[in-house]
This record gives sequence, C-alpha cells and structure tokens, in this order.
Amino acid sequence: MRLSELLPAGERREIGTYHFDADKIMDFATKFDPQYFHTDAERAKDSVFGGLCASGWHVCAAIMRANVDNIVAQAKAVAKAGGTPPKLGPAPGIRNLKWLKPVFAGDTIRIFMRFNSDRPVPSRPGRFIADLTYEAENEQGELVTTFDCSVVEFE
Repeated sequence: MRLSELLPAGERREIGTYHFDADKIMDFATKFDPQYFHTDAERAKDSVFGGLCASGWHVCAAIMRANVDNIVAQAKAVAKAGGTPPKLGPAPGIRNLKWLKPVFAGDTIRIFMRFNSDRPVPSRPGRFIADLTYEAENEQGELVTTFDCSVVEFE
C-alpha cells in the first residue's frame, strides 16, 4: 500500500499534540538552542517575545515525534485490517519552514499532516517521492509552524 491509497490528497489530519512546559523548553534549549528567551524565564520577559518561548527547533522535534507515532499507529491499523502498510524511507528534505508565532511555556500545540501528492522516481523503479505538509496550531487555532516535506516511498 502507498500513502496515496491510505490518505486522500489534500485532507488535513490531526496527528498529535504536544505540551510545552517551562522545564521542557529550557531543557531542550540549554542543549540545542541556548538563547536567553528559551533558557531564562526572567530575561525572556524583556525580549521581543515577552516571555519564555520554545525554540522553533523544539517545535519541529515535537512535530517529528507526532509524525513517527502516527506512522507507527497507521502501520499497525493497516496490518490489523490485513493490509500492507506503506514502506517509508528517508526524507530528502524540507522546504518552506516558517515559525509564524512563538510557542510559550504552558502552550499545547495541535499537529497536522496533509498528503499532497506523490510521483515516481524515474531512475529508481518502485520508488516514489511523497510530498507532505505539516502544520502546528496553538490553542487559539493560530498557525505557529508550517513546512513542506518529501519522503521516499517504496513499493
């Protein structure tokens, strides 16, 4: 089974949520993006953001976690129904990454995925490139992060 058989093109599906508390934000940022508005709640109040906010890379990591959990859940559901789950490989890259609004300590984001299309890889019979869009919204329904991604699919 391929993604195009599992997901209608253009349909936006919620694939998970992630809660950002201050400790998670500061822990991630201390390791990977140690800017004061991600690591110091007091100093962050005087930043352009006005408070402690998550690194955009932390938001992307949360989206990836939801994506992998979703792939595993879909594969189990397809197998349970007697089908063969899609065989997905690596992602050759992302495009159009946008961090549109800050994600603050205490925020819970909802994560969405949209299958857009796929196309065969001419030089590799049995392989396809699937194009997907990922989005995350805050509790007010505002987009905070969006990006497009491609993934290799095997027949």
